[in-house]
Amino acid sequence: MMTKHRTSKLFSGLSAFPLTPTDAAGHLQADVLCRFLERIHAAGADSIGLLGSTGGYAYLRREERQRAVRVAVECVGGKTPIIVGVGALRTDEAQTLARDAKMAGADGLLLAPMSYAPLTDEEVYQHFAAVAEAGGLPLCIYNNPSTTKFTFSDDLIARLAKLPNVAAVKMPLPANGDFAGEIERLRAITPDSFAVGYSGDWGAADALLAGCDAWYSVVAGLLPSPALALTRAAQAGDSSAAARINDAFRPLWELFRAFGSFRVMYVMANLLGLARIEPPRPILPLSQEAHSRVEEALQNLKSVSSSIP
Repeated sequence: MMTKHRTSKLFSGLSAFPLTPTDAAGHLQADVLCRFLERIHAAGADSIGLLGSTGGYAYLRREERQRAVRVAVECVGGKTPIIVGVGALRTDEAQTLARDAKMAGADGLLLAPMSYAPLTDEEVYQHFAAVAEAGGLPLCIYNNPSTTKFTFSDDLIARLAKLPNVAAVKMPLPANGDFAGEIERLRAITPDSFAVGYSGDWGAADALLAGCDAWYSVVAGLLPSPALALTRAAQAGDSSAAARINDAFRPLWELFRAFGSFRVMYVMANLLGLARIEPPRPILPLSQEAHSRVEEALQNLKSVSSSIP
């Protein structure tokens, strides 16, 4: 395992990304959100990624996003750090969301370059500079080309890492699977305090074993304990334990890749008895056949849970 840099604790370890439960009109179900967050805190996750892609931030009005942050701070603030997604199509809207998050008591920010018209590197740089300054909190670059259709170059990440408050990057899984090479390359062009983490749950074990700073996890939003066990095993360099736990997750990873983790998480919330919620339209609930496959995947994971420390 590679030696870690002296990165900010805020953007290290397991960051759990919960759903944002709403009714059909898009109004937050505060009690359900708090239930999710308390479950994450009780498991011992290192941070909470509120209003990320799993949190459906793009489908929520400003008022509901404000309310979600207030509820989260009231529920677990001061106990588990809260990183809030503030992505928006317009720079001024993202600046407002960043100020809202800071005012409500968030600990950090996560920003994706949402767009309709394709963005240039300079447009993204100026967008991030403005939002980082407005928010005044440690900010993580969200490199998520599967949804934003924008890919951050190494040069742009290096340039952004020099900005005040820009402290981390959340990377997609490398196409060639070379986590160690990519981490080494990014660390060579960014400050020692800059954190390199990954999303894409099925690659988390490999990323952590390669020495990344953080796993930004979808599944930990509902299953924080086994996700934390995987994180700690990989952080300790215990490849055998990490492989064993990851194998238990594998049927779920396959469903995430087949249907999209966002859709599968809504099924999981229902099957786990944590909430009766559906994804925001136009996203449709999965079929009953998919429900059965998710239930089987959860049973597979449950069968090994007793052996997870």
